Amino acid sequence: MRSAGPSREPSSGRRIPLERVPAPPPHRLAATWRQADPERIEACLQHAQARDPGGWYVAATSADVAAGTSTVRDVAGQEVMFWRAPDATLHAGPGACPHLGARLDGCPVTGSVVHCRWHGLALTPQGLPDWRPYPAVDDGVLVWVRLPTRGETAIDQPRLTRRPPPAQSVAAVIRLRGRCEPQDVIANRLDPWHGSWFHPYAFSHLRVDEAASTYDTLALDVTFRLGTKWGVPVRAEFSCPDARTIAMHIVDGEGAGSVVETHATPIGTDHLGAPVTDVIEATIAHSERSGFQAARRLQSLMRPAMRRVARRLWVDDMVYAERRYELRAGERGLRLLRHEVTSPDARHA
Repeated sequence: MRSAGPSREPSSGRRIPLERVPAPPPHRLAATWRQADPERIEACLQHAQARDPGGWYVAATSADVAAGTSTVRDVAGQEVMFWRAPDATLHAGPGACPHLGARLDGCPVTGSVVHCRWHGLALTPQGLPDWRPYPAVDDGVLVWVRLPTRGETAIDQPRLTRRPPPAQSVAAVIRLRGRCEPQDVIANRLDPWHGSWFHPYAFSHLRVDEAASTYDTLALDVTFRLGTKWGVPVRAEFSCPDARTIAMHIVDGEGAGSVVETHATPIGTDHLGAPVTDVIEATIAHSERSGFQAARRLQSLMRPAMRRVARRLWVDDMVYAERRYELRAGERGLRLLRHEVTSPDARHA
């Protein structure tokens, strides 16, 4: 049975998508800690971690790789260079020149050939004996690369989630770095029960539909806040197409067909040896309303607003993800021993 929440009519039946749904004050907010069962969250995470990504990683946005120059990103402890052919085909290869190790960022591209900025060594999509290209995919929003990865079986294409048609949607992407592992990012999203408490400015009336949920899919009703009195109630589902990705699909209510893809890309380690992970999140908004299609002409104004909302949420959620890593790794005790925490309050926390 679906959980009770604000009523929803088909979006086409209302002139505006908003409903008067006053946000509950803190003293009226129902606790969710019983529902956020650690064993349940861990079981969902283990199901997600069992989904082999096939060596594929999200490395950048499509717009990050421009014509005429190369772009290097750090992925899973490796430098990876991306560039485009004249027909916009994406190519990828090691980010260090095989000659003297120059980082191949910002190198000129002539035709399909990258020329190292140090000495002009030509690097082509065919590669060299000591410099072999990587498979790469541009899905229209994000750039993927396939790297040899222990424990993963290489597949030809990344496991893409369903999206609305590009001509009927608006996409915005953020990137945020944290001191944690990809699984900590995924675990955060597999705990939707924290939404109304940790993000009261963004969510309210959040109810997980247990009858419709499994270890592979979490179904919930939630109201996206637009101030303290108004909101947009929707039905959403969370699922993981692979171990480093979790997607939230709006399946009912305003914006049905929209998706938020959260990709957790390992970068490497920091100066203390702790893992570093980038959250690369694509919000792809869609609506059947005729007004939305008109608004798409103002994408240059919509995207910054979409990015601000997503970034604010992940500034909070990165605290969750980093704390989860610290607890798993005993990192807090390690920091105390290294005298990295110096305030009296922190020492006695």
